Amino acid sequence: MRDVDDSYAEYTEAFLIWMKDAGYTGHTQKSYLGDVIQFLDSLAGKKLEQVKKIHVMSYLSSVREQGVSDSTRNRKHAAINSFFKALIELEMAASNPAAGIKKSKTEKNRTPVYLDEQQLPRFLGNVEGKYRSRNLAVFLLMAYMGLRVGEVHMLNLTDYNKERHTLDVFGKGRKWRTLPVPDAVGQMLNRAIRERITPWRKQEDALFISQKGQRLSIRNIQQIAADTFARYQSDLPERQRVPYSSHKLRHSFATMLLRKGADLRTVQELLGHSSIQTTTVYTHVTSREKEEAISRLEVVLPF
Repeated sequence: MRDVDDSYAEYTEAFLIWMKDAGYTGHTQKSYLGDVIQFLDSLAGKKLEQVKKIHVMSYLSSVREQGVSDSTRNRKHAAINSFFKALIELEMAASNPAAGIKKSKTEKNRTPVYLDEQQLPRFLGNVEGKYRSRNLAVFLLMAYMGLRVGEVHMLNLTDYNKERHTLDVFGKGRKWRTLPVPDAVGQMLNRAIRERITPWRKQEDALFISQKGQRLSIRNIQQIAADTFARYQSDLPERQRVPYSSHKLRHSFATMLLRKGADLRTVQELLGHSSIQTTTVYTHVTSREKEEAISRLEVVLPF
């Protein structure tokens, strides 16, 4: 991450303190701070009290022209909005020039990428290496319990209740949810805990430890998933490979539940969504299912 202009250092330091106090994850803190520093860099030394809505819009337009996705553009907007909101609360700014700017419209009807019930075992069969048990436990938590990557990263040993077969998950919005642990997932969790790497610091309570003896980072998890997906698709031509990522395992969980007839509200609770509208993206159907539905109709021609 590039250094911020000295004239803005006090503001970015205050923003970081504000985010920590508000309970933002380390991953979000890093992303938002990077976005804000990039925005401040675009101001060419302009004082914050001189920043208007047009300056924010100009910056957001420029990053879109550079080819970033609408979701990334919206994240940068959210970061700048939070930055000025923080400064107002800390009495370091009087107004928020990022407020009232519309979000970019993303593809609402895009079918989520996921693995189905036949593909998941084959994917898991490609997990290998010295830390196979740990990595399998990580993937099982996402694919069969719907955890986000950041939630897996934040798990502590004390969050898992072996006797009651439950897992306490600290999710978005600083909300806790308690999830039942399937027997097969529990077996792999127990093995991963038995084989847990000794942490570098004795007081480290993280459930998953990296080979360096620290809490397994979000980036580590994403890279392990990327490597496994690469092996999973290694026999396919490049043009046929699907852009899988660790988050797609969560998509798989939601899709499987709904296909098994689970209630949408229940799936919402299991995923930790604050709005049921977010959950409805998983109610998609495949081309095969569409064909099967139409094939049940009897077409009668008038001749």
